[in-house]
Amino acid sequence: MAELSTLARPYAKAAFEFAVDASALDQWSSQLNLLAAIVADSKVAALLASPAQTTEYQAEQLIAVCGDELGAGVQNFVRVLAENKRLSLLPNVAVLFAEFKANRERSVDVSIDTAFALTATVEKKLAAALSKKLERDVVVSSQVDESLIGGVVIRAADVVIDASIRGRLDKLAKAMNS
Repeated sequence: MAELSTLARPYAKAAFEFAVDASALDQWSSQLNLLAAIVADSKVAALLASPAQTTEYQAEQLIAVCGDELGAGVQNFVRVLAENKRLSLLPNVAVLFAEFKANRERSVDVSIDTAFALTATVEKKLAAALSKKLERDVVVSSQVDESLIGGVVIRAADVVIDASIRGRLDKLAKAMNS
């Protein structure tokens, strides 16, 4: 997995810098996400892995599947990836691009798993506290996970805060077994 990210990083960085210069971060982000989703399809992945097809053909077919959704810059980017036999890296490029975009915009997506549904007031308070702690704008999404028993598990990028009863019970069980 780390190797794919290493290979995808220069492409993501180049795409990001081009999008910044063109003031088109949101457009590039959505188009790269579309391409990543299409490349993840098993039939498209088979086409891209086929040695019988030229890289130009693969690029043109991928662009054709997207129809009018891709701008000229993204189409050229797809062709460059195809020339270098890197079309399969599109999902990794999209993820890295999103990270670069979030860092530039000083925002972070936060996922909150709770044992019970949060009220809007509590969700806003959590978002404000996390925004202050992480020093970024926070975009919160919450899900109910009854297996937590109580408490919350918060995920923000590479930070995980496990304040759930299940997490505490797991720690206690590990301590007792040691």
